[in-house]
Amino acid sequence: MSTDYCYLIVPASGIGSRMKADTPKQYLALDNGLTVLDQTLKTLLNIEKIKGCVIALSKHDSHFKDSQFSQHQKLLALAIGGQERYHSVINALNTLKPFAKDSDWVLIHDAARPCIDPADVNQLIQQLKDSPTGGLLATRVVDTIKQADDTLTTATIDRSNLWQAQTPQMYRFGVLLNALTSACEHKINITDEASAIEHIGLQSLLVESSRRNLKITNPEDLALANFYLTTNSHEI
Repeated sequence: MSTDYCYLIVPASGIGSRMKADTPKQYLALDNGLTVLDQTLKTLLNIEKIKGCVIALSKHDSHFKDSQFSQHQKLLALAIGGQERYHSVINALNTLKPFAKDSDWVLIHDAARPCIDPADVNQLIQQLKDSPTGGLLATRVVDTIKQADDTLTTATIDRSNLWQAQTPQMYRFGVLLNALTSACEHKINITDEASAIEHIGLQSLLVESSRRNLKITNPEDLALANFYLTTNSHEI
């Protein structure tokens, strides 16, 4: 019986305009001396079950060459980032083709989620190992959610079945490449891999994870990430 391997794709070509910084957010420095991207890679590349990695970078990227992971043994190749995130992921999947077979697993993780807990990633891998498709880390929505017309409320949304998607999102290589290619061909606006999977009529398993796994989007998120990275989980 063949072995299905786990590979990692990290889209890291964005500019992070909402951070209002001169440096792309994935290259901002954390208090521990690592960049956001390097902290993310440090955690994920240390996970034994992840056999190799492809990082999608802007064709104008001038920062990654200085990363301590630019020559890492698990870094299989670099891909060119696309106009949208999913274009970057498609490019990375095509770059991964010489290494992965259709049944292998691919984990896609946002470069700007440096607080990912390896225990959550291992739990995701364990729970999905027999799935024909895949799934993602997510947290249940706990806030009251309002629908609005501009800034005027029009409805309160039932939150009992709502989840907030995180990454990694983990799918079979062949299934994911087919889903993303189809979404691209049909010009479907997708914001994550799970929405591409939904577009081809498949479902994803949700695996509950820590709220610490925040995505750095605004300046205050960087301070919160620094707090999480320097504070043990049992202290929060």
